[in-house]
Amino acid sequence: MSSDQRFFDFLKERIGLDVSSVGPAIIERAVRQRSAASKALTADEYWHILQGSRDEQQALIEAVIVPETWFFRYPESFTTLAKLAARRLSDINNMRALRILSLPCSTGEEPYSIAMALLDAGFQPHQFKVEGMDVSPLSVEKARRALYGKNSFRGQDIAFRDRHFTAEDEGYRLSGRVLEQVRLQVGNLLDPTLLTNEPPYDFVFCRNLLIYFDQPTQQQVFEVLKRLTHVHGVLFIGPAEGSLLGRFGMRSIGIAQSFAFSRQNAPQPVPIATFVPTPLPVRQPVRSMTPPPVRSRPFATVTPLPAPTKAANPDAAALLANIAALANEGKSAEARAACDRYLRSHEPVAQVFYWLGLLSDVTGRVLEAQGFYRKALYLEPQHPDALMHLAALLQSQGDTAGARRLQARAARSERAADSERKR
Repeated sequence: MSSDQRFFDFLKERIGLDVSSVGPAIIERAVRQRSAASKALTADEYWHILQGSRDEQQALIEAVIVPETWFFRYPESFTTLAKLAARRLSDINNMRALRILSLPCSTGEEPYSIAMALLDAGFQPHQFKVEGMDVSPLSVEKARRALYGKNSFRGQDIAFRDRHFTAEDEGYRLSGRVLEQVRLQVGNLLDPTLLTNEPPYDFVFCRNLLIYFDQPTQQQVFEVLKRLTHVHGVLFIGPAEGSLLGRFGMRSIGIAQSFAFSRQNAPQPVPIATFVPTPLPVRQPVRSMTPPPVRSRPFATVTPLPAPTKAANPDAAALLANIAALANEGKSAEARAACDRYLRSHEPVAQVFYWLGLLSDVTGRVLEAQGFYRKALYLEPQHPDALMHLAALLQSQGDTAGARRLQARAARSERAADSERKR
């Protein structure tokens, strides 16, 4: 076993991180940083320090976990939440406050966005409570401070900042009215006893987390999420995780760009052909059931990098990785330009057209997105993610028959892939 492998295994055991999801370089860099900070001269010396210090163990985790989030990321999710919350209150006859969970909550932007969205929609403070949880004590502490810089306010519509924040020399301070709606704590989703004494939540936000885990850990985490989510509740996920939830017996609620899933009507998961895939995506896909290479934040709301597909040569693979990096940073225009450069210098591949479809979806250019998805399917007829997202797009437009045909194709593709894996 190499020195590096010990650290990979440590992170796998503590936070479930699959090294293949972030790449070994991220972990190796964090180990070097912490070794230098600990004045360890060798990997063995640092390993000894790590084993003897819980503080150093947490410091290494913090070095690997780099928060990347902002307020009202995936805005349609919050609009959808407000609509569903009104319906849920009616269903329970306003007999109690709605319970909403955000995990991982990172530095607080998501749980506070939830509270702001509901307050702005006219909900009274006694009608809902939000809980935020993250494995990182540093992130939770920053969330509790509730002082944010400009990087936390992105996108064109930041009018909420004037309503809920006060400008200070160091940034923007969140109002007490919002703070009172949110409770923050440290917790690990890999803990099977997590929140076992708490009643289930009406809405759970768990974004872009499952893709960092291997398959057994994905199943383990999903069982915890399922326990935490009320049987009539809704689970909000990252745009690339729909196929995973479909396999676990969840279905999209069918609202474009909401990335919201509920349980199937039947008590047992139904065959994969019957689930409705993730609605309109934002960034990038999950290929088959293997978590793709992603950025370095396993417990924050970041978007995963896709695995390059059928790149003709290393230059093509590097350009695909560059597209992913640009999209992850929210640089949609630059990512689109990188797609164009790829098509000018390399043979067309389905993955690039799929990327262009995703980028078009983000800006609401539905017809353009459809065209790109269909080009991807022309080049690769069983491209599972193009099938899944085009089906969701058609369903959101009322074309149920067309959506079902694409879902059936995706199901056949998945069954064929399963057969290959079992050989």
